[in-house]
Amino acid sequence: MILYGAPMPAPNPRRVRIFLAEKGIDLPETPVDMMKREHKSPDYRAKNSLGQIPTLELDCGATISETVAICRYFEETQPEPPLFGKTALEKAHVDMWIRRIEFVLMSPVGNYWRHAHPYTAKLLTQYKDFGESNREAYANAQKWLDRELACRDFIAGHDYTMADICALSTVDFATWIGLELDPNHANLTAWRERVSARPSAAA
Repeated sequence: MILYGAPMPAPNPRRVRIFLAEKGIDLPETPVDMMKREHKSPDYRAKNSLGQIPTLELDCGATISETVAICRYFEETQPEPPLFGKTALEKAHVDMWIRRIEFVLMSPVGNYWRHAHPYTAKLLTQYKDFGESNREAYANAQKWLDRELACRDFIAGHDYTMADICALSTVDFATWIGLELDPNHANLTAWRERVSARPSAAA
């Protein structure tokens, strides 16, 4: 089994590393050099036609891409500790919050990264006004999430789950590209400190 990924600050490979650390699964990551565009090579595209990372290659030759799909595979093969919820309701809530994090929190961060950050200027035609407009969208997402965290410790409820992993990897990457977390959002700030203190956050 081979897990193709990339080191910090890439948020998607980090999601899987954090998940595996929480599970206690020792699977060293095989690095793909994004600066050298190795993820766009014909050999890598044969494993993941979109040329994205991470990708999990199983011993049978099958491949799985997309972070949540990879983590779900490991959830099925090693159910403890559960990171996608225990009951039907909990599982539905975790799925709901993963989608919300991806659409509401991660989407503006990704748009800013692609269209306003100097590191990506050579990779695509940037629409900088659009990119910069995502600062406000990300700020609004923070306000919303701060309100949601007023009555619980973690994103999807009272247990740490995949939703927290998705959110932490997003917030940390956003900080790295210059989209800071507003310290006035006390609930969101406390949540970040809480999940960042877990040993898996160093992954």
